[in-house]
Amino acid sequence: MNNIFDTHAHYSSRQFDADRAELLTALPAGGVVGVLECATHSGDAAQVLELAHAAPYFHAALGIHPESLIEEDAATVAVYHGDWRAELAAMRPLFADKAVAAVGEIGLDHHWPVPRQEQYDLFEAQLQLAKELDLPVSVHDREAHAEMYELLRKYKPRGALHCYSGSADDAAWLVEQGMYLGFGGAVTYKGAKRAARVLAAIPHDRALLETDCPYMAPNRCGAPATTAVTLSTWPRTSARSGIWIPRPCWTRPRQTPGLALACNLFGIFGMAKICGGEHCPPLHDNMPRMYKQIFQE
Repeated sequence: MNNIFDTHAHYSSRQFDADRAELLTALPAGGVVGVLECATHSGDAAQVLELAHAAPYFHAALGIHPESLIEEDAATVAVYHGDWRAELAAMRPLFADKAVAAVGEIGLDHHWPVPRQEQYDLFEAQLQLAKELDLPVSVHDREAHAEMYELLRKYKPRGALHCYSGSADDAAWLVEQGMYLGFGGAVTYKGAKRAARVLAAIPHDRALLETDCPYMAPNRCGAPATTAVTLSTWPRTSARSGIWIPRPCWTRPRQTPGLALACNLFGIFGMAKICGGEHCPPLHDNMPRMYKQIFQE
């Protein structure tokens, strides 16, 4: 497998401190040519940029995640005492860095007890920032579809809904409006029927691959590069999308700190082709379409 672009990752996470250098060396050998490394608040933005400067295949997304409004160790709370406006203003100069390709990770999360109006206002402010800077967005949407779709319809950003969890019907208008939809390790779960329906319903050139490492994983795997991922449901997705070909899972066991080596799920999709026709491009081609400025220099 070659030309893999992980469109949403968090290698700056402390969970990678023990073996980050080893992983970053291994990724190109595994066929990874690009990673969008996402910040979650101003406190990790510097490390995100450091990774993007150190590894030529890394690109940075900067933003304030909604959960940072309640996480005590996030700079939003620990440094700015919840004043996300001051934090966002302080982050503003960082977007001039040429390594920055997107505003993210931003969005809405109604799963955790994040104050709803505050996160709504924060997300809206960052959508406005993305529009002003002419940058795409990497969007988090967890159990917040109504408010999320309200703002996406209003601002019509370009970018991706990462780890897409909505319906096939909503996916249709989202991709029509110009959004891309990200799919990761959750598609390996036995009950991932909604994702299969969405992937069968949208044009293949609007799907993106992601790991969201270290926070998402495929179904548990054993030894690296040897355990086959069994996805008996994928060959029945649809005649339009064709057969999704299982490949070896390249991750280490879930219990280890570096659980999501960025090759870990891409083989599930069959990188070469995802439909039968000669004109069906591989999914990795979708990344340059969305983050055009990365490839213009």
